Amino acid sequence: MNDAHRFSNGPDGERPDTAATGDTSAGGGRDRRRVEPMPLTPLLPRRQDPWLLVDVDDSPASHGALVWALREAARREATVVAVCVLDDDGDDGLTGLGRPGRRTGAVALERLEAQVLRAIAETGVSGRVRTAVLERPVFEALSSAARGADLVVVSGQGKTLLRPAVPRQPPRRLARGA
Repeated sequence: MNDAHRFSNGPDGERPDTAATGDTSAGGGRDRRRVEPMPLTPLLPRRQDPWLLVDVDDSPASHGALVWALREAARREATVVAVCVLDDDGDDGLTGLGRPGRRTGAVALERLEAQVLRAIAETGVSGRVRTAVLERPVFEALSSAARGADLVVVSGQGKTLLRPAVPRQPPRRLARGA
């Protein structure tokens, strides 16, 4: 940058560009270039925090999975959904239409919350857990989506297709004549 383009702190008459060129225009010798506001791109909303779905039963392996999920939730600012899956005990011949009693759901929720409290005491991570009791068909739909099946969530706000985060491998094609 040369002296003609520098600004000085003194009066306009002392600026080198007005003295050299003799500019006495209506601007008082000020530079005609103006600083215009730069258009900013709108900020995209932050991606929603992840959810960790954990199937909790009475096994030591599920307790280990719950402890891992709590630690991972603290690391990734995620929410753990600890679920107890109810199976249809009294099958009346119409699959999927049997409903567990309210008492069964309440007992399962109490046992689930006790296991969650035990995992929270072990990890020290709190405030990131939700509990739910699910029926088998709902859990099967969610777990099959995790294994690569498409899951369409339909609500009053519209439809959303859930796809796996990792794209599926394209099918291999054999070369002609092979």
